[in-house]
Amino acid sequence: MERGMRKVVLVTRKTRLEELVLRYNTMEQARFYVEHMGADFTDYLLEDRVYQQAVSLVTETVLPLARFQRIDREYLPGMIFGKEDIVIALGQDGLVANTMKYLEGQPLLGVNPDTKRWDGVLLPFEPGQLKTALPRIFAGQFQGKEITMAEAVTRDGQRMLAVNDLFIGCRSHVSARYELEYQGRKENQSSSGIIVSTGLGATGWYKSIMTEAAGISRLMGGGAFTWQPLPWNAKSLTFVVREPYPSRSTGAGIVCGKIGVKEPFRVTSQMAEGGVVFSDGMEKDAIEFTAGSEVKIQVAKKTGFLVE
Repeated sequence: MERGMRKVVLVTRKTRLEELVLRYNTMEQARFYVEHMGADFTDYLLEDRVYQQAVSLVTETVLPLARFQRIDREYLPGMIFGKEDIVIALGQDGLVANTMKYLEGQPLLGVNPDTKRWDGVLLPFEPGQLKTALPRIFAGQFQGKEITMAEAVTRDGQRMLAVNDLFIGCRSHVSARYELEYQGRKENQSSSGIIVSTGLGATGWYKSIMTEAAGISRLMGGGAFTWQPLPWNAKSLTFVVREPYPSRSTGAGIVCGKIGVKEPFRVTSQMAEGGVVFSDGMEKDAIEFTAGSEVKIQVAKKTGFLVE
């Protein structure tokens, strides 16, 4: 099969071992740190070895079929993808989310590099399956799922997309202060921040919060409750306020709900410093959210596409 003008972009991320070596300069110093903390350094070595083997296998599979480019996750914000590019995210589910919001409809394949380690809700492929999957994709013979995204829009025109979730709050562990507007109601709040989740993201941060709430309800005698995540393509979002604190000046009457296409949801910062809005766990790529700043949260017009 001729390579032609086809191009595959492989998105990777640093392993825990690579991050440690960057932090401590050498493998020996990284080992000393991990073992000094009582952890098993061999697990870091094994994870890295399996991941590098997966990278090599994907690279060897792609090179005879198409032009090839590899990019680390941290460079995604500045990456310009071609309209005809095929994109592969090789890593955990979060890497798929991090990659998708920078695409404009290009097919995205989530590839699980280590099925013994990662469940891979968004990783339907294994490296060895690409040899047969890629020719089908090049021929346009594939199916996929449309993914609804969330969008944060500030008063001064800044925009941020989220595939999984948005966080609105404070960088540090101090409480976030803000005014929340939802369904015609306004409330001053002090909390650990607000999580806005897509249907896809409901299996992540949002799920952990709802699981905790269900556990507390059972423990306090309120009985068990269940919640149903939205479909991945649902044109709505869900939100939850983390640890709202009621006081003389702050309330806790608006703690969760659904945000529809025509459902206004606004948050106005009351924080002198440290306020941020970021998506999909990427705090380094955050919007500053300090006193007087207003952010509107809505269903994004842009959607993602994940190959099945």
